[in-house]
Amino acid sequence: MTDQYGWWRQALKLAGGGGRELTRDQLALLSLSEDNPESGFFRNRPFKDAPLVPVAIWRDGQRIICLQGGKEADAQQVWSYACRNPISEALYHSVLAGGAWPDEPPAVAKEHNLPAKTGDLHKDLAVELAAEKEMAEAFLKKPITTQEQADQAAIWSKRLAAINKKATEQFTVEKRPWLDGGTAVDDKWREVRTDSEALGKKLKKHLDAWLAEQARLERVRQQEARDKADRIRREAEAAAQRAADLANEAAANAVEGGGGVASLFSEEVEKEADRLAQQAADADREAQARPVFAGRTGAKVTQHTYWIATITDYDALLQAVKNDPEVRQAVENVAARIARNKDATVPAGMERVEDKRAA
Repeated sequence: MTDQYGWWRQALKLAGGGGRELTRDQLALLSLSEDNPESGFFRNRPFKDAPLVPVAIWRDGQRIICLQGGKEADAQQVWSYACRNPISEALYHSVLAGGAWPDEPPAVAKEHNLPAKTGDLHKDLAVELAAEKEMAEAFLKKPITTQEQADQAAIWSKRLAAINKKATEQFTVEKRPWLDGGTAVDDKWREVRTDSEALGKKLKKHLDAWLAEQARLERVRQQEARDKADRIRREAEAAAQRAADLANEAAANAVEGGGGVASLFSEEVEKEADRLAQQAADADREAQARPVFAGRTGAKVTQHTYWIATITDYDALLQAVKNDPEVRQAVENVAARIARNKDATVPAGMERVEDKRAA
């Protein structure tokens, strides 16, 4: 009997047990069909910027049943986003019963008894930001140790970016008629804009150590997987050679009228060689790099490579850039500009080094 949940189980494994959005490469490995919803448990956004809701899909004979947030829905419409977001059955039931998504930062409305919206966007955003700031600062006091906490920081940063975006848009609208006297508007919006941006950056920076450790663990995992693949491949090659030797021996015995023991043993060794070759192929796939990130689409944070300057010999560097008009006082700026252009030739007296940070 065909296991209708087989695809979902494989997807859940690739997603690290659920809650992690699958990448394009992972979906390709799963042979995704966008026209054929698979049975399982997922999460979906009913429309843009809507809260995530749990989804269950299964087959009852020829009929495909889809429940989104506990209500019947069109599986084809749900599938295009839900397929990338498999979750465990336990998490499905937990959220359906009113529980929170483990990778979501705490909801301001639940943690604070916020007053009703006043219609004054500045006042409403200032109140919302104050509540976010209180919770985020408590969160920032502890290091990130789990994937769920990393995802919370990434998504939280996105939530603060949304506050900043609203504030900036309204700031622009209000300031337009006041270009000649915009100081008052600047002062009004400065705190909401700068604090939301700064807090968002702090949350991303808070991810640096965790992302670096996950990247290190991924490198270790890949190396171990490559070593395993090499070992299995050598065993497969040795078995294949042994099978060939036995086949030759069986052929020689047949010519001389000998028994068929070598032939039978050759077949068994050949099967073992094929099995090891398949294991080696599987091990090669396991050795492929897996992305390290926090959050999900629209709120995903990963480590990016940045280039910064380290001056190792100021006099040598100054000599190398002596014709630059920003001499001496601007040497740091010149070095930084050279470093940021990874294709530029690094002059004597400086080095270009990697600087990884959450972005």
